[in-house]
Amino acid sequence: MIRENTRPIHVGNVQIGGQNKVVIQSMTNTKNKDVEATVKQILALEKVGCEVVRTAVLDLEDAKAISKIKPQIHIPLVADIHFNGDLAIAAILNGADKVRLNPGNLENVDKIKEIVALCKERHIPIRIGINGGSLNKKYERTPENFIKSAWDHVRILEELDFHDIALSFKSSDPEECIKTYKLACEEFNYPLHLGVTEAGGLIDSTIKSSLALGNLMMDGIGDTIRISISDDPVEEIKVAKKILRACKLKMDVPNLVSCPTCGRIQYDMLPIVKEMDEYLQTINKDITVAIMGCPVNGPGEAKEADIGVAGGKDSALLIKKGQIIKSIPQADVVKVLKEEIEKF
Repeated sequence: MIRENTRPIHVGNVQIGGQNKVVIQSMTNTKNKDVEATVKQILALEKVGCEVVRTAVLDLEDAKAISKIKPQIHIPLVADIHFNGDLAIAAILNGADKVRLNPGNLENVDKIKEIVALCKERHIPIRIGINGGSLNKKYERTPENFIKSAWDHVRILEELDFHDIALSFKSSDPEECIKTYKLACEEFNYPLHLGVTEAGGLIDSTIKSSLALGNLMMDGIGDTIRISISDDPVEEIKVAKKILRACKLKMDVPNLVSCPTCGRIQYDMLPIVKEMDEYLQTINKDITVAIMGCPVNGPGEAKEADIGVAGGKDSALLIKKGQIIKSIPQADVVKVLKEEIEKF
């Protein structure tokens, strides 16, 4: 896969664009002013693999809280600002690594200049976000008009000789996302932040995000992603990692292969799959693990995996790199699989 070579920006110590890896982002759902809760949530996101985190800045207290949050976390923090230039300035002065701000929404030109000057001085990028739900009312909602709306904001920054820009074009419609991002890729050389917004709960969001983001990334489009889920933000990271693995863009994520089960199965496989799925989410290895249920497809699929089991009657065959190693009682399958994965 050949990835688009966009203009790189740096968010703290993380590079986005320039054919760097696709960076995983999320957003807190706590109030910044509740520093303890926000730090707790960010640390939980870090633990599962979040690389950049965004927080909403609703007032001055939220902006000032950034200075208390930053020393307690280990990943860059993006301040999400709408319509209020003073909050953007306060967030930057309190340590934000990037701001999400549409400059065209600010009427005060001097305020825009002040924000840009601060961002230049501190090497802080600005993400311009065009969302379907908040598209400028002068535009009919079409992919082409998403691009026109983005240009309204981009020109303001470019005229001030500011180019540390990232762009996003989010919609709740996967097809609209795909069409718009493909147009954006032709129009801009700035890094693209991919996402399907307002995508729903875990299942709906996983399907919509996989369809849209997978389509784009398989075409080499996209520099950073956020999976929007109406749930614990930790779930966003789990899904993002799986999508990136499926696109072969992040290989230190285990690949679990398991059959859907049928009447031929002769051991209790589903509890094993569930336990191993949870366990594998804590592992950072390029490994394929197969858990198969019957003698029909099981041995063949398991042989293609690094480590696998194929079920028998109340037992399973342990298979490593295509070689049958031994038979395992059902009670020992999870224990043996974990031991083999740790040794891998």
